[in-house]
Formats: sequence, C-alpha cells, structure tokens
Amino acid sequence: MNTSGIKHDGLKGGTHGGRPDGGIFLAMGLVVLITTTTRPQDTDSDKMVGYCQDTEKRPLIPAFYAGRCILITGGTGFMGKVLIERLLTTCPDIDKLYLLMREKKGVTPETRLQEMKESQIFDIIRQSSPAQLDKLYILPGDITQPDLALTQDSIAKLQEVSIVFHVAATLKFNEALKIAVEQNVLSVIRLMDICDRLPNIEAFIHVSTAYCNAELSTIEERVYPPPASLDRLLAVAESMPNDLMTDITPKYIAPKPNTYTFTKAMAEFAVQQHGNKGYSIAIFRPTIVISAVKHPFPGWIENLNGPSGVIAATGKGLLHVFRCNSMAYADLLPVDIAIDTLLAVAWETATDKLQDVRVYNCTTSENPTRWGDFENAVIKNIKLYPMDKALWWPYGTAIHNKYLEKILELLLQTVPLHLTEYISRLLGIKTQLNLITVSHRLQAMNKVLKFFALREWRFVNTNVQKLRTRLTPQDAAIYNLDPKSFKWEEHYLNFVKGIRKYLLKEKDQDLAKARQHVKRMFYLHTCVSVLLMGLVIRLALQNKLVRDLFYGSMKFILSIFNKQLFNWNRKTV
Repeated sequence: MNTSGIKHDGLKGGTHGGRPDGGIFLAMGLVVLITTTTRPQDTDSDKMVGYCQDTEKRPLIPAFYAGRCILITGGTGFMGKVLIERLLTTCPDIDKLYLLMREKKGVTPETRLQEMKESQIFDIIRQSSPAQLDKLYILPGDITQPDLALTQDSIAKLQEVSIVFHVAATLKFNEALKIAVEQNVLSVIRLMDICDRLPNIEAFIHVSTAYCNAELSTIEERVYPPPASLDRLLAVAESMPNDLMTDITPKYIAPKPNTYTFTKAMAEFAVQQHGNKGYSIAIFRPTIVISAVKHPFPGWIENLNGPSGVIAATGKGLLHVFRCNSMAYADLLPVDIAIDTLLAVAWETATDKLQDVRVYNCTTSENPTRWGDFENAVIKNIKLYPMDKALWWPYGTAIHNKYLEKILELLLQTVPLHLTEYISRLLGIKTQLNLITVSHRLQAMNKVLKFFALREWRFVNTNVQKLRTRLTPQDAAIYNLDPKSFKWEEHYLNFVKGIRKYLLKEKDQDLAKARQHVKRMFYLHTCVSVLLMGLVIRLALQNKLVRDLFYGSMKFILSIFNKQLFNWNRKTV
C-alpha cells in the first residue's frame, strides 16, 4: 500500500500533478549508495530495517500533502479558515491552495482574500512564515451557478489539483428550500462534475453534518436512503414558484426537522450515486462544531451559530431562557479536532483508494458532556469574564417544559426588551441594536436549536476510531483526533473567553471595567426583582381570597413557631 499517496512513473524526474514522482527513486538510490559506502559491514537486511525505522519516525500526513495542490470551497467560513490555517502550518511543503470565492456585497474575491490573510486566525503564520500565505490562490466562482461560474482559465489551473475539500454550504436551518437545494445539493453535483475532468484528482471529501439523519436515534457511518427522489427534488426546486414551495416545504421535507438537514441528506445521496469515477470519495460528518481547544488559539471562534450565539446573547444580558434537556448529552465538537480529523480522512481516503464511499462520524461521545454542564459553565464563566456594556445582569436558565419556557421567555425577555426599546425611543436614546428585532431573533434561535438541545443521539464512529489508530506517534503529535484529550471545564472557560476576544473583539484591558459594569447590573437586577416581587404581592393581596389565604398562612406559621419556642423555653427551665 502506498501510504504517501505518490504515483511512481519510472525514473523520470520532476513532478506530476503537483506531486513528486520518479525522481524520488534517484534520491533513494543516492541514499543507499552513501549508506553502503560508509557502512560496508551492514547487510541488506540491516539496511532495510534502518530505512523502515527512519521512515516510521517521519509523520505521514505532512509528507502526503507535500507538493500537492488542493481545492477548497467554503474557505472563508468558520471551518474553512481553520482548514486553511492547519494545512499551511502543519504541511509546510504544500504547493497551492485554490479557494473558490465569489464577490460578496460588492467586495471582489481578490479583496476578500487579502482581508482574510490579514485576519486574526493567521497571526502566527504572518509572524513565523508569512510566505505560506502566498500559497493561497483565488478562483473566482459561485457554487450556485452552472460549472460553479468558473472560467476556462480557472478550470485549467485545477488540472494540477489532487485533493478537493467541499466545505461550502448554507448553515441556515430554516433557509428557503430552493436556496438550500441550490447551495447544499446542486453545488455538490456541479463540483463532482468538474472533478471528473481533473486528471490528477485522487480524493474528494464532502463535509456533511452528523445530523442529516436526525430523525433517527442511532446514526451509523453509512449513507441512508434519500428522504425524496433526487431528480424530482431538483425539478421541483427549478420550476415551482417560491410561495408554493414555502407552503409545501414542511410536508415535503418530513421527517427531517428543517431544510438544512434535508438537503444535507440529499447531498450525501448525490455523492453516493456519483460514486468512484477514478478517484476516492468520503463523507465527513461533524457534530455541533464549537471553539478550538488549541489551534489556532484556545477558544478561537468566529461565528454566532448554535452554542456560541447562546453564550454571546447571555453574556450581553439579552438571553435569559434557553429550552433544552439538561440531562441530554450535548455532542459539541471543538473545531480544531474536527479539522485535524478531516485532514486525516483525506489522507486515508486517497491512500486506501476507496472503491465505495466511506462515511466518517466525527463526535465527542467518548468524552461526553451534558447540556446542563454547558448551562452551568456558561453562567459561571460569563460572570468571571463578563462582556462589555451588557444590557442587563447575565443570568439564564434552561427549561425543558415548553409552556414554562414560553411564559418565562415572555416575562424575562420579550416584555423587558420591548419596553426598553420603547422607553429609549421616547427619551431619544439611540441604541446600537433594535431590541425588538433582537427579541425576535432570540425567539427564532431558541426555536431552531431546541430540536437539537432536547434530544440526544448515538453516533457510531468506528471509521474515525480506526483512523486514529493508523496515525503514527509523530502524526498524532501534530493532529489531534482524540476527543478525550481535553477537559470540558477548561474548554468551556476558553469558549467564553474566546467569544469575548475573537468574536466580539473585546479587549482584555477593558475587563475590569466590564466587571464593574456587571456588578452595577447585579445591584439593579436585585432591586428591580425585589420591587417587582413586592408589587406582585401587593396586587395579589387586593383580592380577598388571596388576602385571607396569605394572612391565614402567616398565622399558621407563627403559631407553629410560637409553639416550638414555648417548648424550647420549658426544656430550658
């Protein structure tokens, strides 16, 4: 088995498709010649053992990526940036990284690339080896267009590509079905059609989600039957009017909970249907991706999706009620463990020359944590590392019962946010955010996340476990595939600190000021709570039945207290 992923073409020198070929034999021959000259006492067996031992000391994955050209879609996203950073830092001899990028909000792909190079995630690379960033190349294109809107010149550049990572997707759970199909299903089909024309491609890795079959309680590492006919879905998405599509979506995607999981499941079927056409294919399924354990920095995070949105909204004093099952396992996956696993998946996929599509479930089930642990850690740590200019004292509670959740959401979030917005308008105070809009977004976030926070799944990850055992100690020292390598208590702390530092761009020198502000918010929160409690009691006592019940209860309690006091005095005497 060729573990380096290198194709050998006789004794020709040079490169082939961005990879070294026959020239390696010449180098090996020189090594053997020098060895036999300087150590004539060695037998052929001794020399072979020495060579194998030397090979075993070298990490295989960086050697695999050396000299290769890689195509990445979704490179400007959260996972995409970490993928690029890990390739550039752990594989110093990689050749080129082609990034499919479109114009966005009037900003050209070239400008977006330059802005990305200057982003925080590449701080270490800019300081230690800035030339690595010169290996990033733009391919102007769009995953929603035929042939990805690539020019013939761009497609010609792809002739040297040997590995493709398809990370791009819409992550909106409630995205319109037509848009979700365009970005999550058709993009995969179009990209594989282009891959079929690339002479040097060896592996195509499709990044899916572990929740594409969320209606099941146990998720195996296989592609499940599609929830709908792929051809019919594409025809419907192309021809049906938008308003009619919106009306039929809930029934059409059932039993899937949202268009995101539905289209991700359909994309997996499209990948399996395509199959091996001269290159190996794998599907990578991460669970809920959160902040990094170590790379590029502990706690690094760059999006507000899922748990990070909950932490940020709670820290700013906006979110106080989150519906979840505190006892359910929360399969939260640090982004650097996900990306390190993804890089190893591509290595194994190309090395094994798979004939069938292989699925990898990437999960932290071997190091479990519960939603209750997440809740407690968030409340604890956002008080230690509060966020700047919090609107209110950061407190929150996880509620399982849907009726209680609605009542508390109304009383603790919706009404206060609306009142604050209206009062601010009357007083002419300008707020950075429209608090009514914030209230609606918090409700939408709760509605979307509750499906995943109220349930738990068992993800079979046999393929990932086997992959972990294949890594040499040298590779394992570089690429962390082990979910048991970190402690949740420490990671939750870094998660909160990371949201403050990397996502909200708040400075450490302002931390003391933030703590003073939150302290004042606590006193205000306490005063308002006491006043409201007193007001509620006073209003309740206006009712005769309530008043009689209240005073009767107080008399009963006092009588018991007096009786206990009398008995104690008698014993004392």
